Amino acid sequence: MRPTAPTDPVTDSGPDDIRDFPHPRSAGCPFDLSPGMRALAQEGPVTRTRAWNGRAPWTVTGHAEQKTLLGDPRLSADFSHPGFPSPVAHHGESEAGATDLSFVGMDDPEHARLRRMVSGAFTIKRIEALRPAVQAMADRFIDDLLAGPKPADLVQALALPIPSLVISELLGVPYEDHDFFQTNSKTIVSAVATPAQRHTAHTNLQDYLDDLVGRKTAEPGDDLLSHLGRHIDAGELSRREAAAMGVLLLLGGHETTANMISLGTLLLLQHPDQLARIRDAEDPKVVVAAVEELLRYLSIVHLGRRRTAVEDIDIAGRTIRAGDGVILLGELANRDPAVFPDPDRLDIGRDARHHQAFGAGTHHCLGQPLARMELQVVYPTLFRRIPTLRAAVDLDEIPFKHDAVIYGLHALPVTW
Repeated sequence: MRPTAPTDPVTDSGPDDIRDFPHPRSAGCPFDLSPGMRALAQEGPVTRTRAWNGRAPWTVTGHAEQKTLLGDPRLSADFSHPGFPSPVAHHGESEAGATDLSFVGMDDPEHARLRRMVSGAFTIKRIEALRPAVQAMADRFIDDLLAGPKPADLVQALALPIPSLVISELLGVPYEDHDFFQTNSKTIVSAVATPAQRHTAHTNLQDYLDDLVGRKTAEPGDDLLSHLGRHIDAGELSRREAAAMGVLLLLGGHETTANMISLGTLLLLQHPDQLARIRDAEDPKVVVAAVEELLRYLSIVHLGRRRTAVEDIDIAGRTIRAGDGVILLGELANRDPAVFPDPDRLDIGRDARHHQAFGAGTHHCLGQPLARMELQVVYPTLFRRIPTLRAAVDLDEIPFKHDAVIYGLHALPVTW
């Protein structure tokens, strides 16, 4: 049952003493949590904040509380709930394009029904079978990087092309169209684009994928969109639903991993001792652990995982009422000292497997095996093949994505 719009006066306006959200990172400390976020965590694991639309959603900072709530069916991922904490829902505008991002904005059982149609492509066994191909891609792009001019932009030369090519081949999307889908994806995840701009970018991708799904249904191949075409033929899926799933997978399949490649590379260049451990590792478990620590430390998904309570929930001494918005902040869960001792220290030797970079519960990131594998390939390959790699400009000259909901770098000038 859908809750009515929140009526609690705290939810509608908020007291004067609660903190605003979000809290941008300091430009001078691009890898650290902002002072505002640190202060928020110190107030307790579940607290109120004043967010974008004037309401005061619950903000969850604790690791244990986030894990519990992400697995609680009383929290809804449906964007259309009146109390949903949307960063773009002003003056009656909807979260542009979000309602078309397939099962990411749905609850079970519909969420589970659609997700099952594509989950088989992301099993660990199938992803591991792609590792040799991803290794060959990494070597090929690094060959081109080494043969080209110096300095070079690592984002354009390596970080974007590899995950874009991988997800293109997995879906059956022509890689020659990568400029088109990268440009529109960038607008969708922009924190400064207008709702109209985001809607246009989403419509561009939706129309593109709809046309491609139609062609794949008529002439299927050995790819995920063709697989969805068979569900269309069986009457289990509409063409629009299939296109929306394609948009979601295309967007998620390259934006996050591309940013992790570039941001993680720069972070390791700032920590040469940690970089050397990855570069010189003979045991692949060292690289596996390093990737988990980088995912924990960087926590590139900003603005939290956002939900609406559909029933009252008691947690950490607080009562989240039906209709209240909830924001679960993974970057704070990943710096929770109760789970990660000395959490502000990068340590690729620590056990960071319990991080929340991919979320938890039924909505955990479907593509996490693919992202992990790509990062496990790219980092050691890059540092072994270019041992003298270094940033070509000072840290304060590197353009960080303070203007996007997926944190990363607009460019990374490097030389060797």
